[in-house]
Amino acid sequence: MRGLDTPISKLRKQVFVEVAKVAYESEHINNDIEAIPYKVTPGDAPRFRESIYRERAIAAERVRLAMGMSLRPEDKPVHITDGVEESDISEKYYEPPLMQVIPSACNFCDDNKYEVSNQCQGCIAHPCMEVCPKGAISQVDGAAVIDQEKCIKCGKCKSVCPYDAIAKKERPCSMACGVKAIETDRLGRATINTDKCVSCGMCMVSCPFGAIADKSQIFQLIRCMREGGEVIAEIAPAFVGQFGPDATPRNVKAALLKLGFSEVYEVALGADIGAVSEAHHYAYHVANGELPFLLTSCCPSWSMLAKSTLPDMVESVSSELTPMVATARSIKKKHPNAHVVFIGPCAAKKLEAMRTTVRSDVDFVITFEELNAMFEARGIEPQDTQGDSSMHDATGVGRGYAVAGGVAKAIEDCINEYYPDVEVKIEHVEGLAECKKVLLMAKAGKKNGYLIEGMACPGGCVAGAGTIIPIQKAKMEVDKIVKSSTNHMPQKELRKIQLD
Repeated sequence: MRGLDTPISKLRKQVFVEVAKVAYESEHINNDIEAIPYKVTPGDAPRFRESIYRERAIAAERVRLAMGMSLRPEDKPVHITDGVEESDISEKYYEPPLMQVIPSACNFCDDNKYEVSNQCQGCIAHPCMEVCPKGAISQVDGAAVIDQEKCIKCGKCKSVCPYDAIAKKERPCSMACGVKAIETDRLGRATINTDKCVSCGMCMVSCPFGAIADKSQIFQLIRCMREGGEVIAEIAPAFVGQFGPDATPRNVKAALLKLGFSEVYEVALGADIGAVSEAHHYAYHVANGELPFLLTSCCPSWSMLAKSTLPDMVESVSSELTPMVATARSIKKKHPNAHVVFIGPCAAKKLEAMRTTVRSDVDFVITFEELNAMFEARGIEPQDTQGDSSMHDATGVGRGYAVAGGVAKAIEDCINEYYPDVEVKIEHVEGLAECKKVLLMAKAGKKNGYLIEGMACPGGCVAGAGTIIPIQKAKMEVDKIVKSSTNHMPQKELRKIQLD
């Protein structure tokens, strides 16, 4: 549903906008926060649920998550603003779990259940009955019926039905989760197994009831900007096209400066550094057989999955800094007292920035969706904001990191350019289910000599949980900026930059 302007995306945006307005303008924070659910769900008639009270209860939980706080307990009387003092500060790191199911918003969807629809013709052959290994299917009043107590969910009946009359019912969030982290609580609601979750956010963008949401730092970021001082934005290459069809990189940079950022840098700069470094790593450690393969590390969800799947082969996961961190460190070398804000498409980056090794580099992480709400709260239209300069920090190679396959291609191009005698084997996979398959193949020795790029989001970063526009449109915009880049390839000497 990414890129569709649905009631869910509108509700999310409205909550973010109202929270941003409170952060920018409020002198009575508690009262104004308590009022937000009434602004989001005005009047006395519900729009989407059976009662206005349930809608406001859900809106209240969204407000808490938008302020970086956790959900309230279901069995205790707790105000929306409970704990707000700990959040009303200019520096507050994300605390896991990042992705949370709002219990009152969950629709109790059936998960992994087969049912016969009214398309059933009650055919004489009844192949569904013949293939069922448990005798769970019978005919009642001329139509097939599945005994759910006997059904083992094998799906054989569905595969042989000539009328496609048997449907598999599965939670959208569960289908989207490639690591099987979506489970069911005792009441039949979805819940997230935090031991399995890698915070990619695919469950969040796939839930048609908006029952899953992540925490935000926009409140704390705005408070920090109000205090003054240097606050510098580093924006991921997937930003092109996200803020309006006519919003050029020059417009977006101007809008960020108008919002209050001191300077704006491209995260693609860190991608350039990473591409050159990983090309060197492959040429000197994989091509000669020292390491069996090299896994990219710029996608934090893929990196987490790789390290948990291959605990004995973590040396094959690239140790190069991710583009977010590499860019942030280069910024802080020039501006040691600045706060650095990563703006990107990815929910998992929020937890990457929380790591102790990264905290001193990246102070805040927000998504394009959250930035868009900040623009609206301040009445800024990026495509109408004129600026004196565009962004020229990176090359086409680094900007190409935004799409699936772009990381592998960037490294491959660098290998071919700087190490022409090295033969390179490339593999790239999208979606965590496919990522896990290729990791198991690598573990079995079937990917030796390969550079393997993994992306948790099908489509790459342009398909991240924090994006705004349709994936295909975003990909086209990235392709345009890659092709129009003044420089296609970073210099080999870039890897000599010391960022630690």
